[in-house]
Amino acid sequence: MRIKTLSPFIVDKNKLSGCIENFSTTGAIVCDGKRNIIKVFEIDTSAINIKFFKVPVLVNKLIYRYFRRSKARRSFDYASVLLEMGIATPKPIAYVEFFSVLGLEKSYYVSEHFYSDLTFDDLVENINYPDRENIIRQFTKFTFDLHEKGIKFRDHSATNTLIKKVAEGQYQFLLVDLNRMKFDVIMRFDRRMNNFCRLTQKEEILVIMSNEYSKLYSAHSEIEIFKQMCFFNKKYYLKLENKRRLKKLIRL
Repeated sequence: MRIKTLSPFIVDKNKLSGCIENFSTTGAIVCDGKRNIIKVFEIDTSAINIKFFKVPVLVNKLIYRYFRRSKARRSFDYASVLLEMGIATPKPIAYVEFFSVLGLEKSYYVSEHFYSDLTFDDLVENINYPDRENIIRQFTKFTFDLHEKGIKFRDHSATNTLIKKVAEGQYQFLLVDLNRMKFDVIMRFDRRMNNFCRLTQKEEILVIMSNEYSKLYSAHSEIEIFKQMCFFNKKYYLKLENKRRLKKLIRL
């Protein structure tokens, strides 16, 4: 087992090792997905978040051992870069990797556990969420700031930004699920608009976001922005639906 730590947020490697070694039987589940599992652990007075990445297939074991950083290490590295660039994310603590002669066997990303109030998904699902339009507009401004800094967050979906109310009418946004990012990207208009495609299919939210984005991005009109948001949105969800149909056909 190889543990790489970043900050003094966690100083006891032995306790962290214990959490990793007993991951399957201890900790409180936050997310139990098909690919990854996220749990919260208490170490002394601190709550930490540990994300276990699905064991890679053989070819990826070799790739992650010799040619490419593991998802856990990328998450750790990208979190550090984001914080340096002034973009909030839960504090990175460590990444943990297990190797065999075949390559990477298991990997974990460890971060501070952040107690958020909501995600963007709550705004999509609940049209009566308090201060909903204001939060959507501030979230759009947050996304614009990512674009201006040349950050391409490929998993910019409705559940991958944590939102916390910090004052009356003011909200903080923190990125999570960080292993698919690019930095120093020239964010052309089409890339910017495509980055909104996974957030929602609800047109009334796209209307709000396009209106707010147009106030910040004078190169294109509100109408152009709205049209492009809708174009990439429909393209993404059509691709998603086609994948689902194909899987059903394969099962038959």
